Amino acid sequence: MHRNKPLPFTTERLDALPLEAAYADEMATVLADPALHTYTGGAPEDVAALRARYERQSAGSPDPAEMWGNWVLRVREDGRLAGYVQATVRGAQAEIAWVVGTPWQGHGYAKEAAVGLVAHLREECSVRTVIAHIHPDHTASAAVAGAAGLAPTEEWEDGEVRWRNDVPGAAGAA
Repeated sequence: MHRNKPLPFTTERLDALPLEAAYADEMATVLADPALHTYTGGAPEDVAALRARYERQSAGSPDPAEMWGNWVLRVREDGRLAGYVQATVRGAQAEIAWVVGTPWQGHGYAKEAAVGLVAHLREECSVRTVIAHIHPDHTASAAVAGAAGLAPTEEWEDGEVRWRNDVPGAAGAA
């Protein structure tokens, strides 16, 4: 991220593009399956609500000590959007999350995107600690976190397990 704005990054099959409100139309379809909210709550947003949220998110955090990174995931093979990754960075720590639309699940895109996101945050933002919160019954998301180098901790937040990865020697490293 640069000056509170995320930089794009790529993986083997995906382009992670900084979030823009213009992506709301296509992303509303990508995120339309209510099953995507099984573990997180809520419901799919319509295009107008998604566009408004994307406008807020792409403007960046109002807190100058915090950077928001939000990227849509484009599958290079067909040019279609398939999901998103996000990170909230405070100093050398980032909290991350990912969502891949139902039609694209089971193809390794979430793992690929999460691994790419962690590498990107380490390289571009000097992040040393990466955290994700995962519902204890969400085995697919746990597998993604594990592939990205995170491990479950004994800590819980809002009914979710905190997963964590520290660069060796990082302050507070487990």
